[in-house]
Amino acid sequence: MPAGLQRLFDIDVRATPVREHGVDDNPVRRATSTTGEAPGSVGRQAGRVPRLLIVHHTPSPGMQELFEAVVKGATDPEIVGVEVVRVPALSAGVSDVLAADGFVLGTPANIGYISGALKHFFDTVYYPCLDATRGRPFGAYVHGNQGTEGAVKAIRDITGGLGWKAVVETVEVMGGPDKGALERCWELGATVAASLME
Repeated sequence: MPAGLQRLFDIDVRATPVREHGVDDNPVRRATSTTGEAPGSVGRQAGRVPRLLIVHHTPSPGMQELFEAVVKGATDPEIVGVEVVRVPALSAGVSDVLAADGFVLGTPANIGYISGALKHFFDTVYYPCLDATRGRPFGAYVHGNQGTEGAVKAIRDITGGLGWKAVVETVEVMGGPDKGALERCWELGATVAASLME
């Protein structure tokens, strides 16, 4: 676990006040709203384990490395009581989204846009899930060789239309993933998963 994130889990969440200005550094505290509910708890059935859905298009070794780092973060032993489900973008559908309490989206930047697979996913789920998933937390990672701006904007626009709430900044990776990129993806997975902890 990266040292920076380890310190986030080493503090007593209940005893430590949240900073009043800026974004809180602790993914567990940051995930709790003023009502005491995690963002992903909107519409969740009582007693059901929260589910994080990782929707990814992984067509290259670089994307595979990023995906594995996200999964490791989301399934870290410090994160308890969250089910992590991984579904390729071309296989994910409405029932997957409706059953999830939060999302991580992974895509390469293809010709300045999200992959066709992730676009197909959004085309499939957008209207059927529009009202039912508002307010749910998400994070995203994008890998590109010639620029990621268009893909990041597309994700921001589409998730904004769905009413999903980003709980972590999108991870943008250019070229081969280095240690820093993998650590940021690990933190992305851990942060979104921690936002679902009750």
